[in-house]
Amino acid sequence: MKIAIIGTGAMGSIYAARFSKAGHEVVAIDIWKDHVDCINRAGLLIEGPDGKIIAKNIKASTKILDLEGCDFCIIATKALSLEKSIRNLKEQIDLNVPIITIQNGLGAGDIVLKHMSNNTIILGVAEGFGARLIAPGHVTHTANKKIRLGSISQKPKVRKLENIASAWRSGGLKTEIYENIEQLIWEKLLCNVTLSGPCSIFGCNVKELLNDKEHWAFALSCMQEAYSVGLAKGIPFSFEDPIDYVTDFAKRVGSAKPSMLQDFETKKKTEIDFINGAIPPLAAKSKIPTPFNDHVCRIIHDAERQIKP
Repeated sequence: MKIAIIGTGAMGSIYAARFSKAGHEVVAIDIWKDHVDCINRAGLLIEGPDGKIIAKNIKASTKILDLEGCDFCIIATKALSLEKSIRNLKEQIDLNVPIITIQNGLGAGDIVLKHMSNNTIILGVAEGFGARLIAPGHVTHTANKKIRLGSISQKPKVRKLENIASAWRSGGLKTEIYENIEQLIWEKLLCNVTLSGPCSIFGCNVKELLNDKEHWAFALSCMQEAYSVGLAKGIPFSFEDPIDYVTDFAKRVGSAKPSMLQDFETKKKTEIDFINGAIPPLAAKSKIPTPFNDHVCRIIHDAERQIKP
């Protein structure tokens, strides 16, 4: 297959390298010129639980081009960059090409549908990779867990979606198709709300957060607010005890740093409004108080206002 990947940060780079090593034609688009140049010159190095992968057949560019004949397109940018990426992609891709978008938090599907409602839109959930971009052309990750895909628009033919899943599997990525992808997005959101904002404001990795009794209690309070909102929205969570669910996830992640913390430490804009910040507006509709997520957002927004453009 020919696969376009928009956004080759840590996760996008993992996808690109694995698809390329599986024999697919990969076009990678990213705004970081040094990263793009390194991929074209020396290949893309991924260090993870399966050892080293070096993919040297990726065509990388800082501009959206050469997308003719793509079988599907993955948008793996941060949520902050999603709308801009969609606007740039809109005129360059055929209406029959499925769009897969994989971001943290809520709202990605609505953004894509607003601009590309005629395409088949597929949401993806990536579980527990613990990925980090170390240097241009070099990514590490701690685990190769699972990719879960589900359509939210005009339903693609079962065979088409299964073919897409097969392409992911060919790259060694455990991939499943789900009917109710919104449920899975909310279940991952609970984990992100627990870990992303709290780790950022306390300046700690996941293991350190979990081992600090007061900080962990604060993080669980953020999660409980999100869980209450999910229940009010009718989300059919697959578990009965959300504390056990997020605690188990945190233990499996170990000492990984959430991507929000990585951005916060390097004084970049974060995805706070799509994760912890997504909860208060939804909660207000059901009159659910959100003092803990409000507090997280206030601290991070105050810090972001100090960032020079």
